[in-house]
Amino acid sequence: MAISLQKGQRISLSKEAPGLSKMMCGLGWDVAKRSGGGFFSNFGGGGQNYDLDASVICLDANGKLTAKENIIYFGNLQHLSGAITHTGDNLTGAGDGDDEVIIVDLPRIPAQIVKLVFVVNIYDCIARKQDFSQIENAFVRLVNAANNKELARYNLSGKEYLGMTGMVLAEVYRHNDDWKLAAIGNGVNVNGLGELAGSYS
Repeated sequence: MAISLQKGQRISLSKEAPGLSKMMCGLGWDVAKRSGGGFFSNFGGGGQNYDLDASVICLDANGKLTAKENIIYFGNLQHLSGAITHTGDNLTGAGDGDDEVIIVDLPRIPAQIVKLVFVVNIYDCIARKQDFSQIENAFVRLVNAANNKELARYNLSGKEYLGMTGMVLAEVYRHNDDWKLAAIGNGVNVNGLGELAGSYS
């Protein structure tokens, strides 16, 4: 039975899934339907689709991003170590289930990387006049890749994120010999991934 995480909650991945080595992080979302229906009812500001981008920012023991190669996103689909792989960009959020998937091989993560920050931002949000209050059913879930068992799910409501264009979803971090997961769920007002990642520099 998967744990439905609340904002600020932390769990031990080794306790929830003993022997866990490879996990899949799935992120999904739907666009809030506008009243009135019609052909453009599922489109955002300016008649554009909502393009949410999931990324992982790898931090050192000081909580710092030390190299741009430590950002895994649609423009850098795999970490140099091979430990983290982004399976590709989804431009619209259309369809059921996971819209973007990131696979993490925990034993292959270099020792100098202590924390993985899972984030999502709205592409071209300023020009399109879009924010997270217009997104519904956003979630992040962790799955044990060995048996496809869902370990944890964190559901996000878009209503409290008015004016927010990025979100820090969750952190996976080393604690002694254990990996732990923290549900964060903090909305931020940023113009793209670069600005979001810059807060860790």
